[in-house]
Amino acid sequence: MNTIDNRDIPAKTGLLERQFQLSERGSSVKTEVIAGVTTFLTMAYIIFVNPNIMGAAGMDHGAVFVATCLAAAVGCLIMGLYANYPIALAPGMGLNAFFSFVVVGELGYSWQVALGAVFISGVVFFLMSAFRIREWIIDSIPLSLRQSLAAGIGLFLAIIALKTAGIVVASPATLVTLGDLSQPAPLLTAFGFFLIVGLAYRKVTGAVMIGILAVTAISLLLGLVQFKGIVSMPPSMAPTFMQLDIAGAFEVGMISVIFAFLFVDLFDTTGTLMGVADRAKLLDDKGRLPNMGKALMADSSASVVGSIMGSSTTTSYVESSAGVAAGGRTGLTAVVCAVLFLLSMFLAPVAGMVPSYATTGALLYVAVLMTAGLSAVDWDDVTEAAPAVIATIMMPLSFSIANGIALGFISYAVIKVISGRHSEVSFSVYFLALVFVAKFAFL
Repeated sequence: MNTIDNRDIPAKTGLLERQFQLSERGSSVKTEVIAGVTTFLTMAYIIFVNPNIMGAAGMDHGAVFVATCLAAAVGCLIMGLYANYPIALAPGMGLNAFFSFVVVGELGYSWQVALGAVFISGVVFFLMSAFRIREWIIDSIPLSLRQSLAAGIGLFLAIIALKTAGIVVASPATLVTLGDLSQPAPLLTAFGFFLIVGLAYRKVTGAVMIGILAVTAISLLLGLVQFKGIVSMPPSMAPTFMQLDIAGAFEVGMISVIFAFLFVDLFDTTGTLMGVADRAKLLDDKGRLPNMGKALMADSSASVVGSIMGSSTTTSYVESSAGVAAGGRTGLTAVVCAVLFLLSMFLAPVAGMVPSYATTGALLYVAVLMTAGLSAVDWDDVTEAAPAVIATIMMPLSFSIANGIALGFISYAVIKVISGRHSEVSFSVYFLALVFVAKFAFL
């Protein structure tokens, strides 16, 4: 338990005390600042990773870098000031890859239309949170499907990382095969991944960011990248600001894309909020999170704002648990993160030097963390395990989060019916399964 220095706690009439209820939650300004810095260091890798991933969609690297920092800052401010929770937000891993490599790369939509889909999903999420529809959806979706969602996204990130690094390459005979491991990119990816895992095991704060910067530094020494400086004024955000195409996102073919953005954000955010809040002991006697609606509206609002700025879906980060472990209990932790993300905009030269293979090790590490969700699947019940496996493996093999979700729902409904356990399936699962069948049959 953290020892609280009363000198760090403002008087009860102070602004910070009134806004964040510091003494009521047993915290102090000093503790919250330390927690905010800790959370930021554990998730700051996104300011280097997101521009590289979204740059693959043809978006301006500098503009996306600034949009990433601003979207994270706005999300953290809303969560901190409105919901008063020590949970930080930033553009989410997985959906940014889905945005660039599937929606734009495979389906052929422009990144402007993809941003429009992010905007629409954010608005729908906001309305669902405001009208309390979220609870009904979450409660009606089986746990096995919810857990397989995160695991499938993890494997999706893994295949993208391995492909980008050249560790896995195309093969006409076997679809994929091992690449040339003697090249710098695969070797440095492997080094970055091993370094991150080792540091994470040792509980070193900022392990992922250290791994990215270490690989970048080695690349500089080897002459693989050019030094561009450390600090500068933020690049212009004009190439991406207000460039979203909302009308184009209303095409019939974009329905499954919007659904994927919405569902992944919904489950990811809910799981993160409950997990971090439980660790911070902010749940009530019934295991519920007070002001859950405010937290969800903060998350959905951040996605809407982020899409306007030029970034993919903004979501709550599980790395917030690091700040909670450091003592964070109020929204002041998130506000500190927001300030640090704003200051990060001046590090554009560093972000511009980070090669793609410097971030692939980080993607592999995130993939490892996300696949852990499969441990919650009931492996003794094959009617639960089989749909979970189908959803998980079809995301990377079909190279689409949306296809994995769809096939998971369809297989769950069909298997339960054939097994004589149709009564265990909720109406919403049947409905969604039929919608996905129609999608594959007619779209």
